[in-house]
Amino acid sequence: MIICLGLHKFDDVAYDADGDVLYLHKGPPVPAAETVATPEGQAVRLNDGGLIIGVTIVNAKWLADRDGRITISVPEYIETPASNLAPALAS
Repeated sequence: MIICLGLHKFDDVAYDADGDVLYLHKGPPVPAAETVATPEGQAVRLNDGGLIIGVTIVNAKWLADRDGRITISVPEYIETPASNLAPALAS
């Protein structure tokens, strides 16, 4: 399954339904050079070149249901409609 957040495509997707946490990775998960906490409370993982390699979305289903979208503003503003996350949150 591929999940898109803005222009970013994540092909390694895991959803923890009990904790309502969505883990998105570009390729298999690898250690990040840096993890940035967003103002919305999410975590964006960056490689050595500063490119996004992964995102952790806390309260993913709750936010998607409440707002109809997920917004992540660090290191760049990313927004995606809840329908883009629906396949991953179906668990």
